[in-house]
Amino acid sequence: MVATPSSSARHVLRVVGDELAYGRQFLGAHWWRMGFWFVCVLAPVWGFAALVGELHEKQVFPFDAPILLMLHSFATPALNRFFVNVSRIGFLWGVIPADVAIFVWLAWRRQFRNGLFFAVCVAGSAVLDMVGKNYFARARPDLWLSITPESSYSFPSGHAMGSATLGVAIIFLCWPTSWRWTVLAGAVVFVLLVGVSRLYLGVHYPSDILAGWCAAIAWVVGMYALVDRKSVAPPSTAAATEDTVGAGHAKR
Repeated sequence: MVATPSSSARHVLRVVGDELAYGRQFLGAHWWRMGFWFVCVLAPVWGFAALVGELHEKQVFPFDAPILLMLHSFATPALNRFFVNVSRIGFLWGVIPADVAIFVWLAWRRQFRNGLFFAVCVAGSAVLDMVGKNYFARARPDLWLSITPESSYSFPSGHAMGSATLGVAIIFLCWPTSWRWTVLAGAVVFVLLVGVSRLYLGVHYPSDILAGWCAAIAWVVGMYALVDRKSVAPPSTAAATEDTVGAGHAKR
């Protein structure tokens, strides 16, 4: 029997619902562990920001302005177009659609543990970014008039956090496969380009990017360990589509 578009859509909705139910079960049992790790990640970010002094007074690291001015000195129309597009792909045009597509694909393949891992990585990273931005309320750089001005706060960088979260999570998902080194190289290049694009455009300080990378990596690593060690067996998952995040259980 050939699947129709409507039956395929119903199947996707059903497996996404199963994934969300599995996630709710996990969150109900381990929300306090996730909250504890959230605080553990946020605390060093606070300490990193404290090195600046008082971010509300717009003090910056000594290397912030020189790096921005150096990158701006290379500005050309071609580089402007390139980094504007990289910046867009690093969030609204690329990272967010990729996050949604990967989660739906993992749910559709009934890789519930992988889907849970990926979802808590993305959602937690977004919350970390929002909490950090609103708490520190650091103004954007104003060394020159950016061609892509931003109105939100600067610290930490949401683009850096989002791209690093996606990149590191995909590395973990693909590590048991033969694609591990290709994915690792591609993720590193992508994350670096997104970070540089935000500096080139003058909408973030280097310290914003570094804080975003550090927070994202720490969050994803913590969620990998938590989901791998604490999540229950996924429901009705075929052996051929066993979660790679849970593969460590079989090896230990």
